[in-house]
Parts: sequence; C-alpha cells; structure tokens
Amino acid sequence: MTLNREISAGDIDVPRLLAELRQWVEIETHTSDAGAVNRLADRVQVLAEGLGLKTQRIAGMLGFGDTLIVSSGHRIVPVEKGILILAHLDTVHAAGTISEQLPWREDGNRIYGPGIYDMKSGALLALEALKLALDCGNGPKLPVSIMYVPDEEMGSTSSRAVIEQHSANARYALVVEPARDGGKIVVARKGVGMYDIKVRGRASHTGTHPHIGRSAIREAAKIVLALEALNDPARGITVTVGTIHGGTGRNTVPAECNMLVDVRLPDAAAAKGVLGTIENMKSSDPDLSVEIRGGLNRPPFTQTPAAKSLFVHASNLAAPLGIALVGVSTGGGSDGNFSAAQGVPTLDGLGADGAGAHTFDEHILRDSIAPRTALLANLLLTLDGSQ
Repeated sequence: MTLNREISAGDIDVPRLLAELRQWVEIETHTSDAGAVNRLADRVQVLAEGLGLKTQRIAGMLGFGDTLIVSSGHRIVPVEKGILILAHLDTVHAAGTISEQLPWREDGNRIYGPGIYDMKSGALLALEALKLALDCGNGPKLPVSIMYVPDEEMGSTSSRAVIEQHSANARYALVVEPARDGGKIVVARKGVGMYDIKVRGRASHTGTHPHIGRSAIREAAKIVLALEALNDPARGITVTVGTIHGGTGRNTVPAECNMLVDVRLPDAAAAKGVLGTIENMKSSDPDLSVEIRGGLNRPPFTQTPAAKSLFVHASNLAAPLGIALVGVSTGGGSDGNFSAAQGVPTLDGLGADGAGAHTFDEHILRDSIAPRTALLANLLLTLDGSQ
C-alpha cells in the first residue's frame, strides 16, 4: 500500500527526542522499584495526554509498578481490532547505576545509559511514531494502543493477563524491543520455562551414622544429569541448571538441595515434551522427595504465514529509509511471546539499534533513531488488515 505522504527520517526531530530520552533514562527504573517505575509512567502519561491521547493506568500486583495504556481512539479497548505496540519501562539496572557505572554519555554515534537500549529508546520512539502518524494525513487506518509494562525484565508476572487481554483484541502486535546486530528485526523467539527444584533427604552424621542419611545432593546430581540430557542443539532446546546449593556442613549428609533451572524451547511441541518430562521427575528412593515448582513463563513465539506477510510489508517500508530489514530468531523472550502465542501477527525488535543490553556498556546508535521511528510511524499509517 502507498502512503499519501511517507514519513522520512528527515521528519524526526532527533535532538528533541534525545533530550526527552535523557530524562527517561535518568529516572532509574529497576523492575523491583515500583515507585521509580511509576514515576516514569507518570511522565509518559503526561506526555501522552498532552498529545490528546487517551490513557489508562492498571495498578500493579505482586509489588510491581502500574501498567500504562495509551490509545489513539476514544476507547482503551477499541471496538475494532487494531494495532498493539508493546513496550516496557523497567530495566535490570539498580538505582545508582547512572551516577556510577553507566552515566548518560554521548560518544560519537553511541549514546550510553542504563536501560537506554533495552528499552527506553524504543518506548519513547513508539510514542513519537504514534504522534507522527496521527499528524499525517488521515492518520492510522486502525486503532493504535501502546502498552507500557512495568515488569518485563522479571517475566511480566504482574502484567501478563493485561497483555493477553489486549492481544486478544489486536490485529497486529509491534514490539519495540531493541534491534539486533546492526538493525535486524526479531521474527521468532524461544519459549522460556523456569523451575525451582527442591530435593529433600535425611541428615545424619557422616562419621557415626552415615548409613542413616539420605543425600539430597546426590539425588540432585542425578536430576542435573537427567536435565542436561534434555538438551537438543539440533532442535534448539536448551536446559540449564543455573544455580545449585545444598547441605549444612562437610560432616553432615545433606538433607536438602535446591536448584534453579532455565529452559528455552523453539515451539509448542518441544515445550510439551520437555516440560512434561521435567515436571514428572521423581526420586526412585522413597526416603527422598523431589518438589518441582514453575512452568512455562513465556510461550514460544513462532513466525506464522500472517506474521511473515507482516514482515514483508515492513521490509518494503524499510527499504526507502535505508534499512535492509533482516529477520532473526532469538533465544531471549519478550512480551511479544504472549501476543504471538495468541495467533496475532507479531514483529519484534522495532526499537533503536545498539548493543550492551543488561551491561555497563549499554548504548544505542544515534543514527538509528530517525529511520527506526519513521519505519514504525509508516507501519501505523499503512496497516489496515490486508497485510
């Protein structure tokens, strides 16, 4: 579809955006600090309402901040299925990072700051793209909502139900997580499983009564080997025991052992098989017990034919902006996993390009801001349900 007036990189006021972005970055928003996340949500809400957009705050649960929804229409949940943009305001960086390890710094084409790449730049570009689209001609053909999530970095446990509710009313989902490796877009993500496994045995003195004891660590070691055996590189399945600890001392048969397990799964079939195996693990010794808690935190995000068509459409819009759009699959999860799992054509990685997510080298590339914002705005202007 052609545009009445295509938005170009030259239409983007980059210095103004960077001035605003600096204020977002300087409000440090570690996920566990609900008050800080809400302070940034306050600022976003004021900006959105200043643009004439409708907003709604949904109180956070489980100690997390609020979810903020910004809508271009008269209703937060439109009658017509529209476009859902997913963003998050939380970061992995603790308070004080900006004054110590990672201050705002501009070094040539690189701009540094905690959360600037993952994903405050994308969160801001979404609002700017919506503004540009609304100011252009007749504006978007479909209702547009931006959802600002407070807890993505900790699995979106508080916001997941809201994401899924709004995804059910979306025709398309656009996720402004950062671009990958020079501007690549994410078209598929692995599902993520998380498990806490506790083994209970029986303590005893290793010198006087070793035969009475039942070692929880020994049993846990068997479980670790069983978990490792589930790895299947050819299918893209990874199972990792990230931490393990147990016992009380050198001379005591350990009565307890705990481990944290991370699982990455390429598709629903892999998820069903691998998670079922993990959840049915038991001890062959009746004197030992195995308690398994957890499950699928994010379902697999696979590229459907409809999502492929959406990607092709985005590629055609990207080319005049100098972006040769490349689709990649990644092992990391995002809120796009939730929309994709509901059958909504989903594009991810639409944010700014850069590198160093979750590190003290986190940065974006200045020259990616204008073309990526224009691409998102043009998507909002052209998506009409025919793609």
